[in-house]
Amino acid sequence: MAPMRQIRIGAGAGFAGDRIEPAVELAERGRLDYLVFECLAERTIALAQMARLADPAAGYDGLLERRMRAVLPACRRAGTRIVSNMGAANPLAAAQKVRDIARDLGLAGLKVAAVTGDDIVDRLRGTDAALDEGGTVAGLGNRLISANAYVGAGPIAEALAAGADVVITGRAADPSLFLGPLVHEFGWRADDWDSLGKGVLVGHLLECAGQITGGYFADPGVKDVAGLARLGFPIGEVAETGDLVVTKLDGTGGAVTPATVKEQLLYEIENPARYFQPDVVADFTGVSVSAVGPDRVAVSGGTGAPRTGLLKVSVGYGDGFIGEGQMSYAGPGAVERGRLALAIVRERLALTAVPMEETRFDLIGVDALHGAEIAQGGAPYEVRIRVAGRTGTAEAAAAIGAEVEALYTNGPAGGGGSWKAVRQVVAIASALVPEHLVVPQLTLFEA
Repeated sequence: MAPMRQIRIGAGAGFAGDRIEPAVELAERGRLDYLVFECLAERTIALAQMARLADPAAGYDGLLERRMRAVLPACRRAGTRIVSNMGAANPLAAAQKVRDIARDLGLAGLKVAAVTGDDIVDRLRGTDAALDEGGTVAGLGNRLISANAYVGAGPIAEALAAGADVVITGRAADPSLFLGPLVHEFGWRADDWDSLGKGVLVGHLLECAGQITGGYFADPGVKDVAGLARLGFPIGEVAETGDLVVTKLDGTGGAVTPATVKEQLLYEIENPARYFQPDVVADFTGVSVSAVGPDRVAVSGGTGAPRTGLLKVSVGYGDGFIGEGQMSYAGPGAVERGRLALAIVRERLALTAVPMEETRFDLIGVDALHGAEIAQGGAPYEVRIRVAGRTGTAEAAAAIGAEVEALYTNGPAGGGGSWKAVRQVVAIASALVPEHLVVPQLTLFEA
């Protein structure tokens, strides 16, 4: 009997601002078939759409170039293919950027695929598509910023079959970034629900990178994890059956244990028996987790059921502005002076009739200015006040920070380190649409 096929998939990022060094280690030492960068959250893509509106050449992940320059040479040498949603709101521009970087690095012949079609804002604008928070897309009017559907593994597998060395998507479902390579490598059918369910399990466990190797797990004195400053990112050894071994590179920090894997298994899962994805409804209730060696955990038992035919859409819209101001107070009576400062600002905002829909008046921090030694015992030796409010206009939002800043000379004594800001609120809602409304497309570029 021929040995069972197995591929190695590394997780190079778990969010847009993640560390780059662990991905470089994976590219250089991981003996990977695939390196996946999951860098897109709901709010991230709405902000990327705003960036693209301001500049048609923008809208993709800000670390794309640094990441690709760091890993492309090693991946090319090792034959490792890259899959990422760093295309965000502009996968075409991102793929062209990767092609240009490959040319600059002398990686002739490298093929880059852009997966588009997830941006359906023009199809949804003005429709009665229901939002999970109530109301419809039409009700958002000109506040609508973006509408991106979660596409599945199919177009990623298609891009790999077309020979792409790098696949750049927009709003693909996070596990689909890992499921796509599995479908391509193992030839899983689109109705092989159990295999697809196992593939979603693989993606769900690996997608957050350092979380499963002990990062988000760590809790000093309760769940101690060594070497977090040198945290290694995970590798999934995936068999054709969908069975998985989670591990990490020797010599890196962190830990892979049944406990770290179980915490990630349940992360952001509402119902483990019905985990809705574009390709399948996964069922994690029969999953088995066991240690098979140091930093090696075997995972098996996931299944799946037919997909629903509906796709989730992340809808971004403008929801006013937030104005914020902060000020620090230290020394004897810091808490009392901080509370007086908050009371003054609260009264000033009422006197000047600043229209605010929501407000917060907080005392934060006990040792940010003078260190933990001085702060031991008794009342905090230092505090920082924070006033924030949501308003309908940027002008009203600016008035909040201005009132905090005015405390410098208008009391109480000893305030310092004032900071103020105004930012637009980009709110997120979700909708469900029939999958036929989303038509993924591939565009290939070659260095």
